[in-house]
Order: sequence, then C-alpha cells, then structure tokens
Amino acid sequence: MGELFEAVMIVCFGLAWPVSVYKSYVSRSTKGKSVFFLLIVLVGYVAGMIHVFLDYPGLSYLNGLYIVNTMMIVADILLYVRNRRLEAGEGREARA
Repeated sequence: MGELFEAVMIVCFGLAWPVSVYKSYVSRSTKGKSVFFLLIVLVGYVAGMIHVFLDYPGLSYLNGLYIVNTMMIVADILLYVRNRRLEAGEGREARA
C-alpha cells in the first residue's frame, strides 16, 4: 500500500515539471528559477530511486516514475544553463 502512495506523490510532483520546462524554454530567462533548488530536488529523486531499489528488489514501476521526473529536472537544469548564457550574451550586446 505504501508503494501506491509513493507513486501518487511522484505523479503529483511530476505533473509540475513539464510546465516548468516549457516555461524555461519559452521565456529564455532564469528569472524566478533557482538552480540550487533544482539540484536539491534532483538529489531527493536520486535518494528515492535508491530507496525503491533497496526496498523493492527487481524493477519497480516506481523507478520509472522517478526516472521520468529526474529527466524533467535535468532538462530544466540544462535550460537554466542555456538561459543563463543567453542572458550573459544579451548583457554583452547591450554594453557594446
């Protein structure tokens, strides 16, 4: 039963990531983003995957959910890096 509630939690958290990734992509800005926060959540998901691996031998659908969420966070971090570079480039152009 605990596995079901963990799955619900992962899905609920996971629903927000595609929106966050889309907004990062479209806005081309780091405004309102914290890479530190994203890294903390990433560490939490990795810890969750380790927990599932240790408590549920074999492959569990929970790890699939964790992997999807982890991929979304990694995408958001990569977009953060891209957007930071774009912002730095705009700053150089404005001074020129």
